[in-house]
Amino acid sequence: MARALDLAERGRGETNPNPMVGCVIVKGGRLVGQAWHRRAGAPHAEVLALEQAGTRARGATLYVNLEPCAHQGRTPPCAPRLAAGGLRRVVVAARDPNPAVDGRGLARLRRSGITVTTGVMESDALLLNEPFFVAVGRRRPFVLLKAALTLDGKIATRDGDSKWITSPAQRREARRLRRLHDAVAVGIGTVLADDPRLLPRPAVHRPFHRIVFDADLRLPPDSRLARSARRSPVWAICVRPDALRRRRLEALGVLVVSARGRGGRVSLPWALGEMRRRGIWSVMVEGGSELLGSFLSQRLLDQVALFRAPLLLGGRQSRPAFGGPEPSRVADALRLTRRSPLLGRERAAEAAPPADDVLFDVWYPAR
Repeated sequence: MARALDLAERGRGETNPNPMVGCVIVKGGRLVGQAWHRRAGAPHAEVLALEQAGTRARGATLYVNLEPCAHQGRTPPCAPRLAAGGLRRVVVAARDPNPAVDGRGLARLRRSGITVTTGVMESDALLLNEPFFVAVGRRRPFVLLKAALTLDGKIATRDGDSKWITSPAQRREARRLRRLHDAVAVGIGTVLADDPRLLPRPAVHRPFHRIVFDADLRLPPDSRLARSARRSPVWAICVRPDALRRRRLEALGVLVVSARGRGGRVSLPWALGEMRRRGIWSVMVEGGSELLGSFLSQRLLDQVALFRAPLLLGGRQSRPAFGGPEPSRVADALRLTRRSPLLGRERAAEAAPPADDVLFDVWYPAR
């Protein structure tokens, strides 16, 4: 199973919105087939491994990190193919929570007489495809909040200057982190201040959505985002769209989404639900301060990535990483658990020690 998980990892950043899946077939203690799912719409790992094994699959054991599908999607279902392949046993790490599967694949295999074992290295499998499990279970995309900040928690000066707080290596890592998600999201203030492209590096061979929370639809038609909308999808989520600007942006290929809102602000739960409905399973939110603070205050987040620089900015009006409502008690703070450092030794000579850039998981108490 460890080998299957390693194979699945090779699809990271390319299989979205599908989960990463790896498969290994063993017979008589020898490897006879192995494969991983390479991208959405491509053959599934189980089918590829079965084809590689050929007649050697008869009487063999198949290991896969996610329950084989039993429904027709962009590709035919896997479970019937496995049932017809002559396998003796199938070992599955985690059950697929997708309502279209959810045990049906396992049942199909058992009906065909195959011995099915589940739960092997399950925690590793759940961690590997965490965004997929969150999106299915919570009916919203997995949300990562990312901030580049000084040691005193600032992301920009009072006037909005932020170039550059972090080092070139940190910025490269942030762009690499984008490619692991289906979308990146920012507030309109970030677009007006920086005119970013918001593209992942290296590029991905699938649609990558760039989303702007823009209540009054101020996205400039001559911005780099709008001008590149036909290259990679751009959304402008608004509450009060100007009709003329809407037509101009839509003519450039921008998807203008009229959202539910309150007090002139886009409803974040509604926006996340709309992303999920349109096939976005994970989103990386990059700021600015008010947008990050809104996600934090509404507890609409699953991970936090902090890129910290060895700088002290100071100043009462310097912009904090997380704006939004003011908590009244320390007890109201959101508890995080450290996942891992984000960077390796590449930047050891450039800034603070690598462990200063950290990925945190959000800790939600059991209910």
